[in-house]
Order: sequence, then C-alpha cells, then structure tokens
Amino acid sequence: MPICNVCFRHCKIEDNSTGFCGARTCRDGQIVAANYGKLTSIALDPIEKKPLKMFHPGSKVLSIGSYGCNLRCPFCQNYTISWSQKAFEYKDKVDYYSPQEIVKAASDFRPHGNIGLAFTYNEPLIGYEFVRDTAKLSKEAGMQNVLVTNGTATLEVLDQILPYIDAMNIDLKAFTPGFYKNLLDGNLQMVKDFIQTAVQSCHVELTTLIIPGENDSLNEMRELSAWVAALEAQYNKKIPLHITRFFPAFKLTDKDPTPVSTIMELVQTAKEKLEYVFPGNV
Repeated sequence: MPICNVCFRHCKIEDNSTGFCGARTCRDGQIVAANYGKLTSIALDPIEKKPLKMFHPGSKVLSIGSYGCNLRCPFCQNYTISWSQKAFEYKDKVDYYSPQEIVKAASDFRPHGNIGLAFTYNEPLIGYEFVRDTAKLSKEAGMQNVLVTNGTATLEVLDQILPYIDAMNIDLKAFTPGFYKNLLDGNLQMVKDFIQTAVQSCHVELTTLIIPGENDSLNEMRELSAWVAALEAQYNKKIPLHITRFFPAFKLTDKDPTPVSTIMELVQTAKEKLEYVFPGNV
C-alpha cells in the first residue's frame, strides 16, 4: 500500500481513500494532493497579518488557502475551512483555480500594494505540489511568496518549495515534546528540523501562541528563545519571534484568555536572548 511521505504520520493510503490530513489521496497507486488548486479562502491581507513584521512591512499579499491539515489543534481558528466535518463534506464543491489563474490575480492586485502570494489558512504543505507550481510561476512574474505553516513536514517536501519561497511564518507551538504529543498529536523534532533548514534559505519568523497552563512557563520560553538565538548565531540571521495571546476557541473554551501581563513577561524573557520579539493579540 502506498505511503505518504509529507509528514511524520506516513499514512498508508488505499486507492480513493485519504490520509489523516483529509487532503492527500491515492490514485492508481500514486499519492497525490486531492486539494490541488481547490481554494476555500482568498483575501488581500496586510503582510503583518501573517504575521510578518520584518518582511516588506506596510505591503499587502494575496492570501490563499485550501482544506486539509495534519494536526488537530484544539485551539484552531480555521478548522471550519481546514479540517472540520463540514470542510470535508463540501470539498468536492470547492472551486478549482490553476496556478496560472492565481498568479494572474496576484499580478492584477499589484496596483493595490500586493507584493505576491501567501499560502496560508489551512496547512499549505499538505498540498505542497500546488504551492511549488504556483510559487514558481509567481517568482517568474517577479513577485514574492510567503508560506504560513505549522512546520510539520519532511525535509524532502521543504526542498521542493524552498527555491520559490521568500519568507515564512512558522508556528513553534511550544518547546516540549509532551505539548506536541499530548495536545496536538504532533512532532516537535520535525518542526525544529524544518525551521533550521528554512532559516538557511529564506526569511523566517516564528509564532508561539501562549495557552495558560500549557506552554506559559518562563523556563520553557528561556529554552525556546535560547534555541532560536543559537540558530541566529549559527546562520547569521535574525529570527523574529511573535508571542501571541490565546483567546478561548473551538475545543478550549474552558480556558481563560492569556493575561496580557503573562505575554509581556514572556516577551521580556525572550528578549534576554533575542533582539526581535513581538507581542501578539494584546
């Protein structure tokens, strides 16, 4: 049975079935992206909304997303279009757009301040083939490409898209394997490897959403920021860190919003090692 090698799950997928992400399928014995070109969302966003603070500030970027994700974050804000039951029920009714159509639309928005494309909203690397093909055309048209990702993908997938990506915001959701395993059923080491490789080739900013009682300790932030600082030193790069406030959402409505004081204390803690640290949602 064919095995999908996009992420740590390595799903075995039968013909006409899908993997855990709900977007990769098997056709004639080959694993392909069933969500190729199928967009659930498109918007012209400020670049700061990605969030990217130090990449063409003040500009806009045409943001596109599909369905499918390889994580199941209980605090997900985009689950309705990404991996909810409704999203999967309506996936065959989603409009298809070719890479050429997307790049033309992005180019048409240049007079409105658009610098290119952002692949976002769901996990874009579930359909990395579309990201690769579209970003390649976008680069040829002289535009910038942004990836907003959870970083839970193999380096083989990353190698496919890196030549065409100019900037990334990568979720570093916590800095303990337990958080990734217990809350997300994810893999911290894969994310760290992804970040380390991406930093060498493009502008990278990181985002950590702070959830009370889960990943809000000063010690964890010290470990996280020290690791990021080591990458900065190794590759002579600046890696901005966004420390973002949590609000009750989806399956975590029983938790209170993160106190602003907690966010600011964590920002100051991260600044012991990092030059560029930004509070979010405060």
